Amino acid sequence: MIIEDRYDLGRLVTFIPNKRLPIHNWFYFKEGFSRDLAMMMFDKFGVGEGDWVLDPFCGVGTTLLSARERGLNSVGVDVSPLFAFISQAKLQDYDPEELKSASRDIFSRGFARPDLKGVDPLVRRAFSKYALEDIVFFRALIEGIGEPRVRGFFTLALMNAAAKSSYAIKDGAVLRFRKRPVPPFRKFFRRIVKAMIRQLGEIDLKGSQAMVKVGDARRLDFLEDECFDAIITSPPYLNKIEYTAVYSIEYSLFLGSTRMNPLRSYIGLDVRDVEGILPGHDLPEIAKAYFHDMGVALGEMHRVLRGGGKVAIVVAGGVFKDRVIESDLLLAELAEDIGFEVDEMWGVNRRVATSGRAKIGEARESILIMRK
Repeated sequence: MIIEDRYDLGRLVTFIPNKRLPIHNWFYFKEGFSRDLAMMMFDKFGVGEGDWVLDPFCGVGTTLLSARERGLNSVGVDVSPLFAFISQAKLQDYDPEELKSASRDIFSRGFARPDLKGVDPLVRRAFSKYALEDIVFFRALIEGIGEPRVRGFFTLALMNAAAKSSYAIKDGAVLRFRKRPVPPFRKFFRRIVKAMIRQLGEIDLKGSQAMVKVGDARRLDFLEDECFDAIITSPPYLNKIEYTAVYSIEYSLFLGSTRMNPLRSYIGLDVRDVEGILPGHDLPEIAKAYFHDMGVALGEMHRVLRGGGKVAIVVAGGVFKDRVIESDLLLAELAEDIGFEVDEMWGVNRRVATSGRAKIGEARESILIMRK
């Protein structure tokens, strides 16, 4: 395995470059990586139109949307119904005229003050009373749209507008609240809808297939053996605090009938029966559980990948009170035990890890590149 520092790529493993890109920017997902990274890997792996790409931790669908731009077929899996919904909404083929007609209908309706009695207290805290009344009013109108594709588009637009009008700030694994001036919601929402419709003409999506499924990366039973040419993904990081709670406002407002369990960070939650994982390494129990689950997920990736298929995985070191665990090297070891050939490891970011005031090491963020 060739180990190389590629700090020039550090920005690409963040979502920041997507903020300027049509459709990719329909929902800001701080934990995601960029379209630029996906495109770079398509080029490196030599996948072309008609090939199949998998992202078993797909988040908000960056790999899948990038694949549609290249004419690649794709499948994405995420345990979060919220993220699966966002991915699906971004991947649809829309008729701009149909959306404009629906928009005219929605914004022509006179305001009727909704009943907020059943609204979650956390949601009440996140918005001004007037913004929240507007959000609930428009949500009811959108729920009445008969065409699921159009309803999904406007739901995502409302979700986007709500996030930008909220007092809530996603800060790591917690929500913080800061009151600030916000524009009149109706005008702001309308501007976002117009921008999203306009962006449909700014991106060329090929007629390739894209499927999103709510599911578990450790159990890809619905996929046949050896059906993918490439895998590009980023699993939850070792001992990353469960960050999906910061999306509880979106869940409550837009997926109220869906229970929110621990989502992407289900990897490594169960610490039972994990002995024998990576023998020879002294690991905390939570790390053993993490690598156990990642070993199962890697086994599924190996099963569904064609011979000669390529994989890119973005990973990061785990920080504990007394040490930093080099997750990239241990995942490479697991992958080789499963049958992958790990060709390269690119270190793309480093951050100082401390315990109290003492430095205990550096946590490295890396891209593992392997093949079957």
